[in-house]
Amino acid sequence: MKHHAASARYQKIVYWSDEDRCFVGRCPGLLLGGVHGRVEAAVYRELCEAVDEQLTLIQRDGTPLPEATVRRFSGVFNLRIDPAMHRALTVRAHADGDSLNQYVERILTRSMHGASTRARKRSSTRDVRSSPARRAG
Repeated sequence: MKHHAASARYQKIVYWSDEDRCFVGRCPGLLLGGVHGRVEAAVYRELCEAVDEQLTLIQRDGTPLPEATVRRFSGVFNLRIDPAMHRALTVRAHADGDSLNQYVERILTRSMHGASTRARKRSSTRDVRSSPARRAG
């Protein structure tokens, strides 16, 4: 299938599901269901194909495309936490010679990398030959 020009306007998410024991691909705001499989890259490819197919069908029906789900991020967000946690993080950051922002960014980066490493380890122990990506409803 040909790549749809509007595809880049829609966020595509692939994540490991412990419950389903496979990777799940979703496109919130465009697809009700999703795709799933044991190989992350294959799930992403099939998700992209499903998005292209859905956009083509919507246009063919003459229906306006849904609002885009991809947006630009400023790198700034507000976080509400307990004041005691705020103080503890600030003290730890300063003890490490960091600003609070630098410290929290480092913690979040480590956490995100650790989560993706755990997902890759789980997926690499499965038999990837017997389970191609399939549509999930």
